Amino acid sequence: MFVMNLKSASMIFIFLSGLALASPHPLVAQTAVPHDDVTQQSLKFARVYQALQQNYMGPIDPDKLILEGAVRGMLSSLDPFSSFFDRDQFKMLQEETRGEALGFGSILYVQPGKVMVIQTQEGSPSWRSGLGPGDQIVAVNGVRLDRLGFRELIQVLQQARSHPVHLSVLRPGKSAAQDIYMRPEQVKLPTVDISFPYSADIGYIHIASFESKTPQEVIEALKRLHYGSLKGLILDLRNNPGGLLDSAIEVCSLFLKPDQVVLTVRGRAVPEKTYRTVQAPLQIHLPLIVLVNGNTASAAEVMTAALQDHDRALIVGEPTFGKGVVETVMPLSEETGLALLTAEYFTPSGRSLQKPLAGTALQNPIRGIASASLDSPSQTARFRTDNGRPVLADGGITPDVQVPTWKLDPWLTFLNQTGMFASFASEYFTYHSKIDKNFEPTAETLEEFRNFLAGQRIRTPKEYWAKDQEYLKDQLKIALFNLAFGLDYGNEATTRSDPQVKKAATLFPEISRLLQGRRQHSLRASRM
Repeated sequence: MFVMNLKSASMIFIFLSGLALASPHPLVAQTAVPHDDVTQQSLKFARVYQALQQNYMGPIDPDKLILEGAVRGMLSSLDPFSSFFDRDQFKMLQEETRGEALGFGSILYVQPGKVMVIQTQEGSPSWRSGLGPGDQIVAVNGVRLDRLGFRELIQVLQQARSHPVHLSVLRPGKSAAQDIYMRPEQVKLPTVDISFPYSADIGYIHIASFESKTPQEVIEALKRLHYGSLKGLILDLRNNPGGLLDSAIEVCSLFLKPDQVVLTVRGRAVPEKTYRTVQAPLQIHLPLIVLVNGNTASAAEVMTAALQDHDRALIVGEPTFGKGVVETVMPLSEETGLALLTAEYFTPSGRSLQKPLAGTALQNPIRGIASASLDSPSQTARFRTDNGRPVLADGGITPDVQVPTWKLDPWLTFLNQTGMFASFASEYFTYHSKIDKNFEPTAETLEEFRNFLAGQRIRTPKEYWAKDQEYLKDQLKIALFNLAFGLDYGNEATTRSDPQVKKAATLFPEISRLLQGRRQHSLRASRM
């Protein structure tokens, strides 16, 4: 299939170089043209391009027109996943695969007119320059940030990532800014971004994506948690978009037995292949709960489905995204590349995870390999786990225990979107001494927040204030911890206040019962 595409592309470029097979001039000899579909459609494209080249009001850029327009348009007509990468995008993709990026190693909180540091990575340029939580960047290369709109601010910060910069930084409690000069470097980006002991005997690990280094990062996190003394592990795959399939298989191998099926791949130009667990440096036998949501996708769904089909983990949260296709990245000339869908994958029980996408090549995905049991074509395909539990193949993964996340009212949504919690935290330390790690917001803290909002001319609706107290306290604590102790402590505070994590932690005594039997359990948590 790829060879055919290259031939088609070559034909188009021959046309555009002036060697068109059909000339518009009647006195020029005509060359016989093959009548296959590819040639005929290429001729149409060549005629359109020639008309643009001769008649458009200004000069046109062939690279931009063909690569940005024709190639991207051709791929987007197939499905939402296939794409073309230009030189810069392909380089960025390669960096992400390696788990690194050019930058300074800072995590910033950004709102219109204000940029604050909430964490710096050890050993990075930011760390060596002394930047830390609570520092405010007031200027970049002489450009005052408080005078920029949000889009302009983001643009300035993005442009600064790959070049040496002069920063003006205002330290907490200081009135004069300090000048800092930094050069960007390749900075390692962790994929296991949160891990901590949730309780004395339950560990928590969040995997943000699957890259080549992810299995080792999971092993290191397990060792930090002293996994041998734990009685349970929460593995959080929420908001994990996937990544490298081999990496997901290696992580699966830490929790499944050797040589167990993880997935089977099938495609028109791809021989059918079954992937199994590999020999792992650790074998983890802890009771396991996997958290998922609507942004859990691709390789993260592969791992979740394998653990569910083998009854190795209880799946908790919300239905996953539903991406059950394999993207293959194909390098092209001049450091560009294509990402194409080349196959579908199927879970150990034989089901497909691909949800139907109307108007694309995926509008009628295969529901699964022959083991499905259907009483009528309109029914959802059902498959069985190793213990005989029924699981669905209707797009994505349906959790064994469905638990909703926070349901935010319009006022809370507004406060989050405008960054009011972080802004309050920044002002809080102007009038208060540092907080300790046992800090909990009180009624007085809430009253200070309400007065702060009033100073920002933001009304506090009576119908929301009373019922939103718990959420407000959680968000204030998170924002204060981010600035006082760094993002790691803020992330831990965020996780501990999360209703899905709280519910998951209570389910460990139920795991054995829920993973046995032949009926589908439908526990549902009370509305949060």
